[in-house]
Amino acid sequence: MEEFRRVEIKYLLDEDQYQSLKKELDTYIKPDIYPNSVICNIYFDNDDYELINKSIDKPIYKEKVRLRSYNTPNHDSMVFLEIKKKYEGVVGKRRIAARLDDMNDYLYNNKELKDSVNYREIDNVIKRNNLKPKVYVAYNREAYLGVEDESLRITFDSNLRTRTLDLDLSMGDSGKLYFDKPMYIVEIKTLDSVPLYLSNILSKLKIYPTSFSKIGAIYEKGMIYNV
Repeated sequence: MEEFRRVEIKYLLDEDQYQSLKKELDTYIKPDIYPNSVICNIYFDNDDYELINKSIDKPIYKEKVRLRSYNTPNHDSMVFLEIKKKYEGVVGKRRIAARLDDMNDYLYNNKELKDSVNYREIDNVIKRNNLKPKVYVAYNREAYLGVEDESLRITFDSNLRTRTLDLDLSMGDSGKLYFDKPMYIVEIKTLDSVPLYLSNILSKLKIYPTSFSKIGAIYEKGMIYNV
């Protein structure tokens, strides 16, 4: 059983901005324990896509349910079923871990997973909203930690891609690219405020926060219906 709570700030960078920011941050960050991976997700929604539409409307409170793996799993790999909640800019995430085969049995064959507080909460949200696997989303991630404060995490996500067929994490990470040129979705994740040095670097490079939901952007572009 795992639970996370933090502030997340997003930025959308082109190739030049990405290279400039990485250069400026060189002495302030270090690679995470898993510095490079492919993040593979299956997002859940109902047939009316109510969760995605609510997220796009930018309410004070919103939630997402997704199945996640780090790189393409095999049937015995551990995967994570998550509910991600955001309230007034603060992100909370609860998740449970299980073998991919056991998770698929839960999702498609109505078999129960190991009981826990997080499992009951996620299961209740899925059943109450009639959620089902709807969209596959993957991206390549570079992950870094702060040198002075390891609770600071900075990730660079690229090659955002999606598909609506083969909604099984073991089916590989192929999909249609969202961007038509190299772009990077940067997230600064912190338990507190952004360090002064980082604020100064972002200001110097004229890099400003943006609101970018990967699944929301894919939905608004019509890719859910055209993949």
